[in-house]
Amino acid sequence: AVVSTQSTGVVVDGITKGLRESVKKLDKREALMCVLAESTDEKNIIKLVEALCKEHGINLIKIDDAKKLGEWVGLCKIDKEGQARKEVRCSSAVDHNNKQK
Repeated sequence: AVVSTQSTGVVVDGITKGLRESVKKLDKREALMCVLAESTDEKNIIKLVEALCKEHGINLIKIDDAKKLGEWVGLCKIDKEGQARKEVRCSSAVDHNNKQK
């Protein structure tokens, strides 16, 4: 369900990718849900995102791999067979799409 929501959000421009943009959306309370990769090297990133989500009552989902999150939000190339290639790591992503198209 998370992958489906993330994929739909990418198509309709409702996903914010990366720490800087995600923190902006979380701080403005524009986020519906946040996905955080726990494989991030900097532990302060995890603490910051967790604190913002808790403070503003935003749902937080943690996943184990930053490359997997990067693939979910479209930071990869898709080959002819439909397999993801050249995945880019993504520490956090925020769903701020409030209208499904």
